[in-house]
Amino acid sequence: MRTRTKGIRLEGVERIVDKQYRGQRVFARLGQVPQDEAEAWLRTRQASIDAELEQQLRRGAERLFADGAAKYLIECQQRQVRTLEQIAYHVKLLLPYIGTSPIGDVCSESLEAFKDERLEDGAKNATINRSLEVARTVLNRAARVWRDDGKPWLASAPLIEMLDEAEQRRPPYPVSWAEQSRLVTALPHHLQRPALFALNTGARDDNVCGLRWEWEVPVPELERSVFVIPAAEFKGKRNHVLVLNDVAWSIVEACRGQHRQFVFVYRRERTKNLDLAPAMEYRRIETMNNTAWQRARELVGLSKVRVHDLRHTFGQRLRDAGVSEEDRALLLGHAIEGMPQHYATATVARLVEAANSVQHTVDRTTLLRVVNG
Repeated sequence: MRTRTKGIRLEGVERIVDKQYRGQRVFARLGQVPQDEAEAWLRTRQASIDAELEQQLRRGAERLFADGAAKYLIECQQRQVRTLEQIAYHVKLLLPYIGTSPIGDVCSESLEAFKDERLEDGAKNATINRSLEVARTVLNRAARVWRDDGKPWLASAPLIEMLDEAEQRRPPYPVSWAEQSRLVTALPHHLQRPALFALNTGARDDNVCGLRWEWEVPVPELERSVFVIPAAEFKGKRNHVLVLNDVAWSIVEACRGQHRQFVFVYRRERTKNLDLAPAMEYRRIETMNNTAWQRARELVGLSKVRVHDLRHTFGQRLRDAGVSEEDRALLLGHAIEGMPQHYATATVARLVEAANSVQHTVDRTTLLRVVNG
């Protein structure tokens, strides 16, 4: 017979607890005890489960994905797994993106930048899935096999979504100069600057909207600055030197003085109290991918264009301008062997020149679309 508390029932004179709580079954025959005592026992057991899961989460925050990847490789070596070399290759691809992330923070969303850049490099969905399977295996073993003091590294393994191997992900859509003009003009004023900045630096949405003045490093010889995005804020989990061409530099100069912390901000009323005159303040832009962006792209017939395609546009224009693969990687922040985290002035000067070359490209993307139908 059910009692007033879900999960506690009465069988004859005996009270039984039988309840699912946070993925665990709680079961006990408590005997002839009052209802209040049975409820108190259940609350104590639930608090114990909460504490156990919290401890697992803390361990997941202390362990890095790189720790799990290293442990997995050692296990593969000990078991003499024939595909050890291939597994090590995929681990090497993954580490720049999630290696320094707490293992408890790694999920499908954490791997979006990895997927995008591998697709941009021409990798097939099936090839990218091999890397994702390695990440999924590491997380599954952290949840089901590996223990610290008898407790798993992770409370549960997140779902790592694979790419559809039968159908390639929607390819990048670099915009033409005409499309850029239509899109930027349709955007509200506070989104125009960050959009143009992304088109001229290839920076990702979170790095554009989160760009901070404290990251600015002057280069007096070039009469401009670069921004050094710290590893904690960069998808590749390494410092990235963001080089500014003439357009990007002019945008930074136009934004200077608006906000003490963030480069890209918008004006917002500080109070809605009808008894007080509204005061305006500058607030950071959280993301370009908001309803204003989506309305603008629909308005000008560019519903396919994502914010990340601004980065693809910059990369396409660098290729069209004949910029070398090495310099494209430095400008876009792609992970390559031996990539420096800071550049000499001569290197920055060369990269500024390369970044400026995008302004002189023609619309090869438009021609290709016409040819390919």
